[in-house]
Amino acid sequence: MSGPRRIVVGVTGATGTVYAVRLLTACRSAGLETHLVVSSSGELTRATETDLSRADLHGLADVVHRPGDFTAPVASGSFPTMGMVVAPCSVRTLSAIAYGTTDNLLTRAADVTLKERRRLVLLFRETPLTMGHIRAMAAATESGAVVFPPVPAFYTRPDSLADVVEHTVARVLDQFGLSTVLDVPRWGLSGVDGRNYQRSSSA
Repeated sequence: MSGPRRIVVGVTGATGTVYAVRLLTACRSAGLETHLVVSSSGELTRATETDLSRADLHGLADVVHRPGDFTAPVASGSFPTMGMVVAPCSVRTLSAIAYGTTDNLLTRAADVTLKERRRLVLLFRETPLTMGHIRAMAAATESGAVVFPPVPAFYTRPDSLADVVEHTVARVLDQFGLSTVLDVPRWGLSGVDGRNYQRSSSA
């Protein structure tokens, strides 16, 4: 994708803070500028799921914005970005984005991303699904978002949870034309054919 190498990352209270952590570290390694917005529920989940402090998580981003700060640059379409990732994305946030309810900076930044026709990727974390969830996913998709449940790929024969997270984050970065940021197994490459898998590092 053309434009500034800058991505907005939103973190909500759904389970899966680890996806945001790995995304932020991958973006930093690739020289991408990250703008982070963490909801209050996201902070609670971070404390529950990880050993990271609030400062630790915020320290992974280049710029951190308060969820109630509507004066932040990411609240305006005139602030150029490559797009936004919400990782993880809660049902509440998905619904707010789908129906344009911008009651905090995270959902406002997502709405700006859509109206400016930039890439918005939502790592929606919920199961099983109600019809309301499905309709919200459809509405978000119709508005231009990419609903991206972090479904693991087992053809890679992951050795650890970290491998599963790595592959998902790599696939998210693919959405922004950043397929070379993380070196992960790809179907049809390095012997990955679903029958005779070998990691690229040992091929």
